[in-house]
Amino acid sequence: LTIMSALIGFIPTSGLWKAMWVCPLLCWAGAVSTSGAEAAKVFRAGAYAMDITPTNFPVIVNGGFFEATTDKAFDTLHARCLALEDGRTRVVICVIDNCLIPREFMDEVKVLAAQRSGIPANRILISTTHTHSAPSVMVCLGSRADPNYPKFLLPRLVEGIDRAIKNLAPAQAGWAVVQDAEHTHNRRWIYRSDKVGVDPFGQRNVRANMHPGYQNPDAIGPSGPVDPGLSFLSIQTLAGRPVALLANYSMHYFGSAPLSADYYGRFAQKLKEKLASDGGAPEFVGIMSQGTSGDQMWMNYGQPQKNLTLEEYSTAIAQEVLEACKTIQYQKSLPVRMAEKDLILNMRFPNDERLAWARKIVENMNGRMPRSLPEIYAQEQIFMHENPSRPVKMQALRIGDLGITAMSSEVYAITGLKIKAQSPLQPTFNIELANGGDGYIPPPEQHILGGYTTWACRTAGLETNAEPKIVEGVLALLEEVSGKPRRKVLEPRGPYVEAVLKSKPAAYWRLDEFQGPRAIDASQAQAEAFYEDGVAFYLEGPRADGFSGPKAINRCAHFAGGRLQAALPELGETYSVEFWFWNGFPNGVRQVTACLFSRGEKGRYGAPGDHLMIGGLANEPGRLIFANGGRDTSERLVGKNGFEPKTWHYVVLTRSGNQVRVFLDGNASPEISGEAAPQFVKGSDSIFLGGRSDGYSGLEGKLDEVAVYARALTAVEMAGHFQSAAEAVARKSHEAPSSHTE
Repeated sequence: LTIMSALIGFIPTSGLWKAMWVCPLLCWAGAVSTSGAEAAKVFRAGAYAMDITPTNFPVIVNGGFFEATTDKAFDTLHARCLALEDGRTRVVICVIDNCLIPREFMDEVKVLAAQRSGIPANRILISTTHTHSAPSVMVCLGSRADPNYPKFLLPRLVEGIDRAIKNLAPAQAGWAVVQDAEHTHNRRWIYRSDKVGVDPFGQRNVRANMHPGYQNPDAIGPSGPVDPGLSFLSIQTLAGRPVALLANYSMHYFGSAPLSADYYGRFAQKLKEKLASDGGAPEFVGIMSQGTSGDQMWMNYGQPQKNLTLEEYSTAIAQEVLEACKTIQYQKSLPVRMAEKDLILNMRFPNDERLAWARKIVENMNGRMPRSLPEIYAQEQIFMHENPSRPVKMQALRIGDLGITAMSSEVYAITGLKIKAQSPLQPTFNIELANGGDGYIPPPEQHILGGYTTWACRTAGLETNAEPKIVEGVLALLEEVSGKPRRKVLEPRGPYVEAVLKSKPAAYWRLDEFQGPRAIDASQAQAEAFYEDGVAFYLEGPRADGFSGPKAINRCAHFAGGRLQAALPELGETYSVEFWFWNGFPNGVRQVTACLFSRGEKGRYGAPGDHLMIGGLANEPGRLIFANGGRDTSERLVGKNGFEPKTWHYVVLTRSGNQVRVFLDGNASPEISGEAAPQFVKGSDSIFLGGRSDGYSGLEGKLDEVAVYARALTAVEMAGHFQSAAEAVARKSHEAPSSHTE
């Protein structure tokens, strides 16, 4: 170490240059320094909470569209540091009460911490809590970085890491996961097609956006799932005294006047108060890290507004963890492994037209701060033009059988669920905004829906295919640290699924995929079906144990402009299709409210074929309608009963030659019964779900459990399928979310 310190002294002082030289030296030094301890294989831990509240006011605060300042602190800000080692590997996790910190700053912290403490820089994980009430360290939308605070913060982070390492002592650890679906919800909702908004560039393409307001009639439903996993790692001394607890939850932030650590700080304080009073060490360190919450928030916009305070919210989360702590079985010998990798990703830099638009706006600003969204995003286009690519750091950490990942971006909950479902380490939780502040990374299909988290800027600017690349990179790192392959995702099968499979469908698409474009056929036929653009995935389907069992959420797809298209060459003039549907569009607004199922040639004029629709202004709003063509010459059969939007329904369409029947919600008496000659071209094998064959009257809502048969289902089979769902499932979308665990 003495030789290494001397060598480091000759390295140029630039942060990036020093990182290039110091990291390899420290990796060697770390291996040498722990070689003696490796034989002992003693698990040790140390923690320290460093006060990082500024002393120089006023300070700039970012986190909103426009810059703000404050001259006081409402509570203390901390950098909470946790050091862990197993006699072979030493790692440090540092979670900072801040909104966003750039990678360049975090790299400099790691280099200086490595110099001071001897820990390899590539064994340090630094993340932010994402409180929106902290001093600005990074340029963000219309906010500058504070001119003084970064210089104040840097040495304190280095000191906090060093103190945690110096506090290393023999310890034991355990972990738990609480499925808390009450305190986080999806804040990004899909809007009706007639209520599409305008983005800062003047384009009407905002089909989904955050914070729609409570029970907004213009919003149909969430654009993605929720990750309710409240995960935590608990550290105790060998005598059982609490030392530290690292928690992780996918909830964006609560909201507080600046300066404040938001609910993250209050959560930590409440844990400390309770555990210290129960015999824990006075220096106990509680930590709440940011989970995958790019589209998550504590508000439930599907229900009436609740008056909830920051104090009440923090107390509730802390109590969930404290209760779960009672169930933990601690281990005294735990392997610690860590791996990291850089991924170079392109930015979504502007084309010539947008760049010219941006330069004109910025020129007219004449150096002043932006006052509107177009001015903010004009500045960002120039930045992205000048910075066409970005290195993104990913990490994976193993502590026993617990997995922890780190990503520099704000990914959606569905991304976290993908990683958790496939991770070879169980459980696994994901820390985002780690080792950088690369901003929102939506899944590719969410870019189609637009909205704030997709608007190109430095905090939402990576390529549209960045998310699957990050998921793949993180899973590879988890495989590396665990020495195991990733798990295969298998959706559990309940009684309903088994009943459908027993009826031997020609195709059965459960529509439970994490992503498109391919829909998986659950039957042995392996019939191919593909999602078009304009579909959101992994939403909550009908709430019944019969679909995926009592301990799993049944998943479905939300159609917002796209369809599911399939080819079934063996389908003749006698066939059946059954599925569950949830229409989110009001009755009586469009000529046809929605086309649920269609059989015919894609895009053919007049749309000859079989179409099952929900009536609108043209006739019978809210009733099922069968038509054998798309123009005035078609024959139409109308259902007996109407039904309200935003309710789940089970439907079966059967055709036997000219005889057409439609059954609804397991009723043995047909909703529709009559004759309509087949109008689809003989030999036509194309079917569509969520829209008509010519693209007309797309469904704005959800579909689930689509099965197609090359015969007419019997009444007994239909009744059996419906009954196997185990409960009535026609429920309003604003009901409380399922408490089922993942």
